[in-house]
Amino acid sequence: MGFRSLALGCGGYLPERILTNADLAKSLDTSDEWIVQRTGIRQRHVAADGEFTSDLGTHAARRALAAAGVNPEEVDLIVVATSTPDQTFPATAAKIQANLGVTHGAAFDVQAVCTGFVYALAVADNFIRAGQSKTALVIGAETFSRILDWKDRGTCVLFGDGAGALVLRAVPSNGSAAERGVLSTHLHTDGSHHDLLYVDGGPSSTGTTGHLRMEGKEVFRHAVQRLAEVVDEALTANSLTGAQIDWLVPHQANRRIIEAMGKKLGLSNDKVVLTIDRHANTSAASVPLALAEAASDGRIRPGQLVLLEAMGGGLTWGAALLRW
Repeated sequence: MGFRSLALGCGGYLPERILTNADLAKSLDTSDEWIVQRTGIRQRHVAADGEFTSDLGTHAARRALAAAGVNPEEVDLIVVATSTPDQTFPATAAKIQANLGVTHGAAFDVQAVCTGFVYALAVADNFIRAGQSKTALVIGAETFSRILDWKDRGTCVLFGDGAGALVLRAVPSNGSAAERGVLSTHLHTDGSHHDLLYVDGGPSSTGTTGHLRMEGKEVFRHAVQRLAEVVDEALTANSLTGAQIDWLVPHQANRRIIEAMGKKLGLSNDKVVLTIDRHANTSAASVPLALAEAASDGRIRPGQLVLLEAMGGGLTWGAALLRW
Protein backbone atom coordinates (compact mmCIF):
# COMPACT_ATOMS: atom_id res chain seq x y z
CA MET A 1 0.00 0.00 0.00
CA GLY A 2 1.37 3.40 -1.00
CA PHE A 3 0.69 6.97 0.05
CA ARG A 4 -1.45 9.80 -1.27
CA SER A 5 -1.50 13.54 -0.53
CA LEU A 6 -4.54 14.66 1.44
CA ALA A 7 -5.31 18.39 1.39
CA LEU A 8 -5.79 19.43 5.02
CA GLY A 9 -6.22 23.18 4.72
CA CYS A 10 -5.24 26.29 2.83
CA GLY A 11 -4.77 29.99 3.42
CA GLY A 12 -4.16 33.20 1.52
CA TYR A 13 -2.71 36.62 2.13
CA LEU A 14 -2.99 39.91 0.25
CA PRO A 15 -1.05 43.10 1.02
CA GLU A 16 -3.09 45.93 2.52
CA ARG A 17 -2.53 48.47 -0.24
CA ILE A 18 -5.10 48.34 -3.06
CA LEU A 19 -4.44 49.92 -6.44
CA THR A 20 -7.59 50.44 -8.51
CA ASN A 21 -7.88 50.90 -12.25
CA ALA A 22 -8.82 54.52 -11.59
CA ASP A 23 -5.56 54.96 -9.67
CA LEU A 24 -3.59 53.65 -12.66
CA ALA A 25 -5.50 55.91 -15.06
CA LYS A 26 -4.02 58.93 -13.26
CA SER A 27 -0.53 58.12 -14.59
CA LEU A 28 -1.26 55.94 -17.64
CA ASP A 29 -3.21 56.37 -20.86
CA THR A 30 -5.84 53.84 -19.80
CA SER A 31 -9.24 53.64 -18.11
CA ASP A 32 -11.22 51.41 -15.80
CA GLU A 33 -13.55 50.52 -18.69
CA TRP A 34 -10.66 49.57 -21.00
CA ILE A 35 -9.02 47.30 -18.39
CA VAL A 36 -12.24 45.63 -17.22
CA GLN A 37 -13.50 44.98 -20.75
CA ARG A 38 -10.28 43.26 -21.85
CA THR A 39 -9.24 41.45 -18.66
CA GLY A 40 -11.95 41.52 -16.00
CA ILE A 41 -9.54 43.21 -13.55
CA ARG A 42 -10.84 46.05 -11.35
CA GLN A 43 -8.09 46.28 -8.73
CA ARG A 44 -4.90 44.65 -7.45
CA HIS A 45 -2.96 44.50 -4.17
CA VAL A 46 0.58 45.89 -3.96
CA ALA A 47 3.18 44.99 -1.33
CA ALA A 48 4.35 47.79 0.93
CA ASP A 49 7.91 49.05 0.95
CA GLY A 50 9.93 46.57 2.97
CA GLU A 51 7.29 43.84 2.56
CA PHE A 52 8.90 40.88 0.79
CA THR A 53 7.72 37.75 -0.99
CA SER A 54 8.77 35.73 2.08
CA ASP A 55 6.56 37.91 4.30
CA LEU A 56 3.52 37.29 2.09
CA GLY A 57 4.30 33.57 1.94
CA THR A 58 4.74 33.34 5.71
CA HIS A 59 1.35 34.96 6.36
CA ALA A 60 -0.36 32.58 3.92
CA ALA A 61 1.48 29.57 5.38
CA ARG A 62 0.41 30.41 8.94
CA ARG A 63 -3.21 30.72 7.84
CA ALA A 64 -3.03 27.41 5.97
CA LEU A 65 -1.51 25.64 8.98
CA ALA A 66 -4.20 27.08 11.26
CA ALA A 67 -6.96 25.97 8.87
CA ALA A 68 -5.39 22.49 8.70
CA GLY A 69 -4.91 22.22 12.47
CA VAL A 70 -1.22 21.46 11.91
CA ASN A 71 1.70 22.72 14.00
CA PRO A 72 4.70 24.11 12.10
CA GLU A 73 6.90 21.49 13.81
CA GLU A 74 5.03 18.78 11.89
CA VAL A 75 6.06 20.19 8.50
CA ASP A 76 8.97 18.33 6.89
CA LEU A 77 8.79 19.81 3.37
CA ILE A 78 8.24 23.37 2.15
CA VAL A 79 8.05 24.02 -1.59
CA VAL A 80 7.63 27.65 -2.63
CA ALA A 81 6.66 28.64 -6.16
CA THR A 82 7.87 32.14 -6.99
CA SER A 83 9.41 34.17 -9.79
CA THR A 84 10.07 37.10 -7.46
CA PRO A 85 12.29 35.72 -4.67
CA ASP A 86 13.57 37.94 -1.88
CA GLN A 87 17.14 37.40 -3.09
CA THR A 88 18.99 35.46 -5.79
CA PHE A 89 19.78 33.01 -2.98
CA PRO A 90 19.09 31.49 -0.55
CA ALA A 91 15.66 30.19 -1.47
CA THR A 92 12.66 32.17 -0.28
CA ALA A 93 11.40 28.84 1.11
CA ALA A 94 14.34 28.77 3.53
CA LYS A 95 13.36 32.19 4.87
CA ILE A 96 9.73 31.13 5.28
CA GLN A 97 10.90 27.96 7.03
CA ALA A 98 12.86 30.09 9.50
CA ASN A 99 9.93 32.48 9.99
CA LEU A 100 7.73 29.50 10.90
CA GLY A 101 10.32 28.19 13.35
CA VAL A 102 10.86 24.94 11.44
CA THR A 103 14.43 23.61 11.67
CA HIS A 104 14.18 20.20 10.02
CA GLY A 105 13.21 18.73 6.67
CA ALA A 106 13.73 20.39 3.28
CA ALA A 107 12.72 23.80 1.96
CA PHE A 108 13.33 25.01 -1.60
CA ASP A 109 11.87 27.10 -4.42
CA VAL A 110 10.54 26.09 -7.83
CA GLN A 111 10.20 28.52 -10.73
CA ALA A 112 7.60 28.01 -13.43
CA VAL A 113 6.14 31.53 -13.37
CA CYS A 114 2.31 31.48 -13.36
CA THR A 115 2.20 27.68 -13.48
CA GLY A 116 4.49 27.58 -10.45
CA PHE A 117 1.95 26.48 -7.86
CA VAL A 118 0.85 23.49 -9.96
CA TYR A 119 4.53 22.54 -10.38
CA ALA A 120 5.17 22.92 -6.64
CA LEU A 121 2.09 20.84 -5.87
CA ALA A 122 3.32 18.10 -8.21
CA VAL A 123 6.75 18.10 -6.54
CA ALA A 124 5.29 17.87 -3.03
CA ASP A 125 2.78 15.20 -4.11
CA ASN A 126 5.58 13.07 -5.55
CA PHE A 127 7.64 13.46 -2.37
CA ILE A 128 4.66 12.15 -0.41
CA ARG A 129 3.96 9.31 -2.85
CA ALA A 130 7.63 8.26 -2.57
CA GLY A 131 7.40 8.20 1.22
CA GLN A 132 9.92 11.03 1.60
CA SER A 133 7.55 13.53 3.22
CA LYS A 134 4.73 13.22 5.74
CA THR A 135 3.50 16.82 5.95
CA ALA A 136 4.19 19.28 3.14
CA LEU A 137 3.53 22.99 2.84
CA VAL A 138 3.05 24.15 -0.77
CA ILE A 139 3.18 27.92 -1.26
CA GLY A 140 2.76 30.29 -4.20
CA ALA A 141 4.00 33.80 -3.36
CA GLU A 142 4.78 36.78 -5.57
CA THR A 143 5.62 40.49 -5.51
CA PHE A 144 5.24 41.09 -9.24
CA SER A 145 4.90 44.83 -8.59
CA ARG A 146 8.71 44.84 -8.22
CA ILE A 147 9.35 43.62 -11.80
CA LEU A 148 6.74 45.67 -13.66
CA ASP A 149 7.45 48.57 -15.98
CA TRP A 150 4.87 50.99 -14.61
CA LYS A 151 5.00 52.97 -17.85
CA ASP A 152 3.97 49.96 -19.96
CA ARG A 153 0.17 49.98 -19.89
CA GLY A 154 0.07 46.63 -21.71
CA THR A 155 1.57 44.80 -18.72
CA CYS A 156 1.49 46.84 -15.51
CA VAL A 157 -2.32 46.86 -15.32
CA LEU A 158 -2.46 43.06 -15.33
CA PHE A 159 -0.55 41.98 -12.22
CA GLY A 160 -0.76 42.12 -8.43
CA ASP A 161 0.97 40.79 -5.32
CA GLY A 162 -0.16 38.04 -2.95
CA ALA A 163 0.41 34.54 -1.58
CA GLY A 164 -1.51 31.32 -1.07
CA ALA A 165 -0.60 28.07 0.69
CA LEU A 166 -1.82 24.48 0.96
CA VAL A 167 -1.00 21.84 3.58
CA LEU A 168 -0.69 18.24 2.37
CA ARG A 169 -0.53 15.17 4.63
CA ALA A 170 0.62 11.67 3.64
CA VAL A 171 -2.10 9.07 4.22
CA PRO A 172 -2.33 5.41 3.13
CA SER A 173 -3.75 4.86 -0.36
CA ASN A 174 -5.34 1.93 -2.14
CA GLY A 175 -5.15 3.70 -5.51
CA SER A 176 -8.87 4.36 -5.86
CA ALA A 177 -10.05 7.53 -7.61
CA ALA A 178 -12.79 7.73 -4.97
CA GLU A 179 -10.20 8.50 -2.30
CA ARG A 180 -9.78 12.06 -1.12
CA GLY A 181 -6.48 13.70 -2.04
CA VAL A 182 -4.40 14.60 -5.09
CA LEU A 183 -5.45 12.28 -7.91
CA SER A 184 -2.93 13.38 -10.55
CA THR A 185 -0.75 16.25 -11.76
CA HIS A 186 0.25 17.07 -15.33
CA LEU A 187 3.13 19.40 -16.26
CA HIS A 188 4.39 20.76 -19.59
CA THR A 189 6.99 23.20 -20.92
CA ASP A 190 7.86 24.48 -24.39
CA GLY A 191 10.93 26.69 -24.14
CA SER A 192 10.82 27.65 -27.82
CA HIS A 193 8.19 30.28 -26.86
CA HIS A 194 10.49 31.99 -24.35
CA ASP A 195 10.16 35.40 -26.00
CA LEU A 196 6.38 35.59 -25.58
CA LEU A 197 6.62 36.20 -21.83
CA TYR A 198 9.86 36.92 -20.01
CA VAL A 199 11.77 39.34 -17.77
CA ASP A 200 14.56 41.26 -19.52
CA GLY A 201 17.05 40.89 -16.69
CA GLY A 202 18.77 38.39 -14.44
CA PRO A 203 22.01 37.74 -12.51
CA SER A 204 23.67 35.83 -15.36
CA SER A 205 22.53 37.96 -18.32
CA THR A 206 22.38 41.58 -17.23
CA GLY A 207 23.13 41.69 -13.52
CA THR A 208 19.83 43.53 -13.04
CA THR A 209 16.34 42.52 -11.95
CA GLY A 210 14.74 43.62 -15.21
CA HIS A 211 11.10 44.14 -16.17
CA LEU A 212 8.36 41.85 -17.40
CA ARG A 213 7.79 41.81 -21.17
CA MET A 214 4.88 40.09 -22.91
CA GLU A 215 3.32 39.50 -26.31
CA GLY A 216 -0.22 39.49 -24.97
CA LYS A 217 -2.15 38.29 -28.01
CA GLU A 218 0.19 35.38 -28.64
CA VAL A 219 0.16 34.32 -24.98
CA PHE A 220 -3.66 34.41 -25.04
CA ARG A 221 -3.75 32.20 -28.15
CA HIS A 222 -1.39 29.62 -26.66
CA ALA A 223 -3.20 29.67 -23.31
CA VAL A 224 -6.57 28.73 -24.78
CA GLN A 225 -5.07 25.83 -26.74
CA ARG A 226 -2.66 24.44 -24.12
CA LEU A 227 -5.02 24.72 -21.18
CA ALA A 228 -7.73 22.88 -23.12
CA GLU A 229 -5.22 20.10 -23.86
CA VAL A 230 -4.00 19.70 -20.29
CA VAL A 231 -7.53 19.74 -18.89
CA ASP A 232 -8.41 16.88 -21.25
CA GLU A 233 -5.24 15.09 -20.16
CA ALA A 234 -6.19 15.30 -16.48
CA LEU A 235 -9.74 14.09 -17.12
CA THR A 236 -8.60 11.19 -19.31
CA ALA A 237 -5.99 10.09 -16.77
CA ASN A 238 -8.73 9.70 -14.18
CA SER A 239 -11.50 8.36 -16.50
CA LEU A 240 -13.63 11.43 -15.78
CA THR A 241 -15.72 13.84 -17.82
CA GLY A 242 -15.97 17.59 -17.46
CA ALA A 243 -19.49 17.20 -16.11
CA GLN A 244 -18.10 15.35 -13.07
CA ILE A 245 -15.90 18.27 -11.99
CA ASP A 246 -17.39 20.20 -9.08
CA TRP A 247 -15.03 23.18 -9.17
CA LEU A 248 -12.60 24.72 -11.62
CA VAL A 249 -9.90 26.77 -9.87
CA PRO A 250 -7.99 28.39 -12.75
CA HIS A 251 -4.99 30.67 -12.92
CA GLN A 252 -6.40 34.20 -12.80
CA ALA A 253 -4.81 35.78 -15.88
CA ASN A 254 -7.73 36.85 -18.06
CA ARG A 255 -11.47 36.54 -17.53
CA ARG A 256 -12.09 35.50 -21.13
CA ILE A 257 -9.64 32.58 -20.86
CA ILE A 258 -11.22 31.50 -17.56
CA GLU A 259 -14.72 31.59 -19.04
CA ALA A 260 -13.55 29.62 -22.08
CA MET A 261 -12.21 26.84 -19.83
CA GLY A 262 -15.42 26.73 -17.81
CA LYS A 263 -17.46 26.47 -21.00
CA LYS A 264 -15.23 23.67 -22.30
CA LEU A 265 -15.92 21.67 -19.14
CA GLY A 266 -19.63 22.43 -19.33
CA LEU A 267 -19.51 24.17 -15.96
CA SER A 268 -21.81 27.03 -15.05
CA ASN A 269 -20.10 30.25 -13.99
CA ASP A 270 -20.98 29.58 -10.34
CA LYS A 271 -18.72 26.49 -10.44
CA VAL A 272 -15.68 28.47 -11.58
CA VAL A 273 -13.71 30.26 -8.86
CA LEU A 274 -13.06 33.82 -10.04
CA THR A 275 -10.87 36.29 -8.15
CA ILE A 276 -9.23 38.18 -11.01
CA ASP A 277 -11.48 41.22 -10.56
CA ARG A 278 -10.06 41.81 -7.05
CA HIS A 279 -6.61 40.19 -7.17
CA ALA A 280 -5.50 40.65 -10.83
CA ASN A 281 -2.84 38.17 -12.00
CA THR A 282 -0.72 37.21 -8.98
CA SER A 283 1.28 34.64 -10.98
CA ALA A 284 2.15 31.57 -8.86
CA ALA A 285 -0.05 32.89 -6.04
CA SER A 286 -3.26 33.09 -8.06
CA VAL A 287 -4.37 29.44 -7.92
CA PRO A 288 -3.76 28.94 -4.18
CA LEU A 289 -5.34 32.32 -3.38
CA ALA A 290 -8.48 31.35 -5.30
CA LEU A 291 -8.44 27.88 -3.73
CA ALA A 292 -8.10 29.33 -0.22
CA GLU A 293 -10.97 31.74 -0.79
CA ALA A 294 -13.35 29.07 -2.09
CA ALA A 295 -12.40 26.61 0.65
CA SER A 296 -12.68 29.11 3.49
CA ASP A 297 -16.11 30.41 2.44
CA GLY A 298 -17.50 26.87 2.20
CA ARG A 299 -17.95 26.61 -1.54
CA ILE A 300 -15.50 23.73 -1.87
CA ARG A 301 -16.60 20.83 0.34
CA PRO A 302 -15.05 17.47 1.29
CA GLY A 303 -15.43 14.81 -1.41
CA GLN A 304 -15.79 17.28 -4.28
CA LEU A 305 -13.62 17.11 -7.39
CA VAL A 306 -11.46 20.21 -7.87
CA LEU A 307 -9.50 20.91 -11.06
CA LEU A 308 -6.58 23.35 -10.95
CA GLU A 309 -5.00 24.67 -14.16
CA ALA A 310 -2.47 27.35 -15.08
CA MET A 311 -0.17 28.63 -17.80
CA GLY A 312 2.85 30.91 -17.57
CA GLY A 313 6.15 32.01 -19.01
CA GLY A 314 8.45 29.34 -20.37
CA LEU A 315 5.98 28.64 -21.79
CA THR A 316 4.78 26.35 -19.00
CA TRP A 317 1.34 24.91 -18.36
CA GLY A 318 -0.18 22.28 -16.12
CA ALA A 319 -3.17 20.87 -14.28
CA ALA A 320 -3.88 19.04 -11.06
CA LEU A 321 -6.97 17.11 -10.05
CA LEU A 322 -7.90 16.75 -6.37
CA ARG A 323 -10.74 15.16 -4.46
CA TRP A 324 -11.14 17.62 -1.60
